Amino acid sequence: MPTLVFMGDSITDCGRRTSGGAGYPEGLWGAGYPGLIASRLLADRPGEGWNIINQGISGNRIVDLYARWKGDCLNYAPDWVSILIGINDLWHEKSCGNGVEVPRYAQFYQMLLDWTRQSRPQARLVLMDPFASPFGAVSEDWLEDVAQRQEVVRSLAEKNGAIHLPLGKVLETALKEAPPEYWLVDGVHPRPPFHQRIADAWLKATGLARP
Repeated sequence: MPTLVFMGDSITDCGRRTSGGAGYPEGLWGAGYPGLIASRLLADRPGEGWNIINQGISGNRIVDLYARWKGDCLNYAPDWVSILIGINDLWHEKSCGNGVEVPRYAQFYQMLLDWTRQSRPQARLVLMDPFASPFGAVSEDWLEDVAQRQEVVRSLAEKNGAIHLPLGKVLETALKEAPPEYWLVDGVHPRPPFHQRIADAWLKATGLARP
């Protein structure tokens, strides 16, 4: 029975602890991309017994993930670990001076990956780019920092044999089809259509999409 754990911030959390009803259990996956991925996997692979856990927590930075990595990820003995983290490392700096600068972001991210490899050497890792579009809460001066974090994720994926999901490019493609307000609420948080784009890209990148 393969176990998949999603780790991240509010984009991953997406109301997982409060959503539910009408056959959708409360405290399961939330309404965002993890729930879409989970539903697709379970619908397409009913005989494989997937155990899918969403452990996104709104507001998390890389250091917050590190602080809860054992209890919220490794203790589930995951076969797959999917990580989307980084925008709050910048946003918290902009809003309250408590962010995590790019070099330390890279340092802590590598520590997470090392810890995971030591504990679960066979686990497949999926590293997802943070992303943003300059409107709402996001200004143009965010974009260079976001690009640097995307490069950190790409480099870490290559170095650690992980699957890299370039969500910045997924967003760029989406923006050619509709304006940013169609895809994002505030420059950061996806609306349902972009959660679907993330889920589709994840399933394709991992090779778990239905043949």
